Amino acid sequence: MDVEELLTFKPVNTPKRPQDDEPGRSDDGPGEYERYRKMRRLDERPTQVRRREEQMAPPKFKEDADEEGRQKIKQIVDSLDEGGAGESDVLDENAMKRMVLLFEKRALKNQEMRIKFPDSPEKFMESEVELHTTLTELRALATVPELYPKLVELGAVPSMLELLAHENTDIAIAVVNLLQELTDIDTLTESQEGSEALVDALMAGQACALLVQNLDRLDESVPEEAEGVHNTLSIFENITEVRSQICNDAASQGLLSWLLKRLKAKMPFHANKLYTSEMLSILLQSNNENRQLLGDLEGIDILLQQLAYYKRHDPSSSEELEMMENLFDCLCSSLMLASNRDKFLKGEGLQLMNLMLREKKQSRNGSLKVLDHAMSGPDGKDNCNKFVDILGLRTIFPLFMKTPPRSKKRTISTEEHEEHVSSVIASMLRNCRGGQRTRLLTKFAENDHEKIDRLIELHFKYLEKMEKADLAIDEDVRKRRRDDSDDEEDEDTIYLKRLDAGLFTLQLIDYVILEICSSGQPSIKQRALQMLNLRGGSTKTIKQIMREYAGNLGELGDKEWRSQEQQHILNLVDKF
Repeated sequence: MDVEELLTFKPVNTPKRPQDDEPGRSDDGPGEYERYRKMRRLDERPTQVRRREEQMAPPKFKEDADEEGRQKIKQIVDSLDEGGAGESDVLDENAMKRMVLLFEKRALKNQEMRIKFPDSPEKFMESEVELHTTLTELRALATVPELYPKLVELGAVPSMLELLAHENTDIAIAVVNLLQELTDIDTLTESQEGSEALVDALMAGQACALLVQNLDRLDESVPEEAEGVHNTLSIFENITEVRSQICNDAASQGLLSWLLKRLKAKMPFHANKLYTSEMLSILLQSNNENRQLLGDLEGIDILLQQLAYYKRHDPSSSEELEMMENLFDCLCSSLMLASNRDKFLKGEGLQLMNLMLREKKQSRNGSLKVLDHAMSGPDGKDNCNKFVDILGLRTIFPLFMKTPPRSKKRTISTEEHEEHVSSVIASMLRNCRGGQRTRLLTKFAENDHEKIDRLIELHFKYLEKMEKADLAIDEDVRKRRRDDSDDEEDEDTIYLKRLDAGLFTLQLIDYVILEICSSGQPSIKQRALQMLNLRGGSTKTIKQIMREYAGNLGELGDKEWRSQEQQHILNLVDKF
């Protein structure tokens, strides 16, 4: 293997074979070249083992290096071999200063050698090996996050970030691996002061933009660079978990665009694609700015294109299944923004979700959830009417009449399935007008009113669940009062518990009952009352549930829409 294969470019002239006094191959044993070549190999052992062994490797020093500093750092590295005990006692501030000073010297030397001998790789190779070794040694700093403020004060972070643009991607990847260790979430939570200092320094140094620029040049067909991509995404995940507002900075500085480009890339499924979907989900979570940016970057179409494959194919592995579910979650999150619903409608997202429901593949679960998000609230009006036009009623009502059994194909629970289906039907009754509404109401009179029977069946099922939940909540409240507990739950917390226990689905079902009894054929209301009486039910119960629902409409729509919807529900209650 030639020396230049270690570099990111191919020099015009092949360098001469190194002499005995040069850092190449020799008869006496492996020289710097061999060590560097081995260092580049992707170790097949677990990552944590490899990292520990890299940390254990004693650093190399020039003969005129400071002896005291050499011994101190050697103690640090040796301590890692003892199970990590007592690192903070060994790695003190002075030792860290020496490590940083050595790093700065070697970075500067490598820069000077590259400038001096740009076309002679053999001249600057030794300094590059030394720099790589020093970056590996700096991982020991991850054991003492309380020293991060001093690390920042010494100006090491800008020097690290500068190396992300190094001509040799191996050096850039070594920096990425170092930053991944330093920002490990378990490490950051050990010291809030250290965590704040490091993250502040990274943001001040435009770390997000530099990391994205480095991502653009990495080739995932090379194992080391693929691992570099994974570790870069890990850095973003770590710092956004510590400080959620970084999601906006990262997305605007190119990360969101890169994630979408990576999803579109035509290459075999890889763990990095799974991580990409996870990172995209994190950026979109509760963040309208990033949802807007996704729409501007044609992200809705990209997500639909990626999901279209699963219309007729199931994921081939659990990792691919997780990625598919992440993409559905990303789509659901993006549809919380009204402008993205229009893009979803124009991109024929409804047709794709409808086909997925009919195909009965694993994608059915996610498509049902997406439909729920696309059609809910006042912003879902166009999607609701379009869903009726594309014959979606033929798809949704069989799922309403019979919940598919839990299996490999249906991974969501029965309760989740019934909640999403009920929500879709309730949204259509709320938003459909004219011919679409007439077709929807007619469905409830078909086949001897079988859908009315199903509604009443679900009403009693979830009413029973709520009665049990209310008893449990009351018992918990009494227990807290007996114990004079200070952490007594407020009304909002208790209401949220009731919603999770099944109240939300019960409200949706009873809303559907009121709507169809008010607007449908007279026989619909007659059948509903008949079934209620047969099972010992009461209209008073439904009215009480709906009055509570009218008073807790949440954040759907604007204030004016909520006021109109509240009045509409109370009018339905009076008519029932």
